[in-house]
Amino acid sequence: MKVLLATQKPFAAKAVEGICAILTEAGHEVAKLEKYEAQEDLLKAVPDAEALIIRSDKVTREVIAAAPKLKIVVRAGAGYDNVDLEAATEKGIVVMNTPGQNSNAVAELALGMMVYMARNQFTPATGSELMGKKLGVQAYGNVGRLVGQKAKALGMSVCALDPFLSDEQIVAGGAEPVHSIEELYASSDYLSIHIPALPATIKSIGYALVSKMPKGATLVNTARKEVIDEEGLMKALEERPDLKYITDVAPDNYALMQEKFGLRVFATPKKMGAQTAEANVNAGLAAARQIVDFFASGCTRFQVNK
Repeated sequence: MKVLLATQKPFAAKAVEGICAILTEAGHEVAKLEKYEAQEDLLKAVPDAEALIIRSDKVTREVIAAAPKLKIVVRAGAGYDNVDLEAATEKGIVVMNTPGQNSNAVAELALGMMVYMARNQFTPATGSELMGKKLGVQAYGNVGRLVGQKAKALGMSVCALDPFLSDEQIVAGGAEPVHSIEELYASSDYLSIHIPALPATIKSIGYALVSKMPKGATLVNTARKEVIDEEGLMKALEERPDLKYITDVAPDNYALMQEKFGLRVFATPKKMGAQTAEANVNAGLAAARQIVDFFASGCTRFQVNK
């Protein structure tokens, strides 16, 4: 089978070497499309591809239509909103992610963001400590649990909301369960977001929730910018000069937010969650192994378009 490694933002050389080794050892052919400049380059590369490994690359309906032999797409990472799942399903193409491979990298970033805002972005002004503060985790999956565990090691208390987990599962993961989104925001000095961008979650976090947060609270977003209602967030920050917001994905109105709120807001220059050498290698190798298992035995364990 021909596997196309299509990465506008390439994997580390070590990861590429490992991916190729895993695939070729299993008898597959590997083609690489790295640092491509336009979506048209991807369209030209996919017609004979039977499997596709991507990162944040966009697999649109147009790309899927241009790939008549394609059987599987693996997104090396947790999020998969860059793949048109409906179009893939229509063509019988399996789409997978690689859950858990980037989790520690994202969790460490979330905690680093909390420290950064607690210390006023490392300016000389007097900051505060995380110890003794309460962390709320919105979605207690692979990343959320790690954030909670690391926060407890710093002396924070942790509560979590996840509609897909029972209270017993959340407690077993080291957090106190809460039973409504309003309760989560109202009780959290720091609120770490880990929900996907889905129709039900897009723009779901705005004025009504943020304005409920305790005095001096900080909202931390290492998920997707689409889950934030930016106008509602702006309104809450305007009315509550004690609130802070830090994000791994710059808002559309980031320049205006910086102008209005100064050190109370911060966005990383690009999405940094999975940008560690370890996560880069882990996700790439996992993607390659999942493709090998799929063609060898039909394994679809991490399929996301069921």
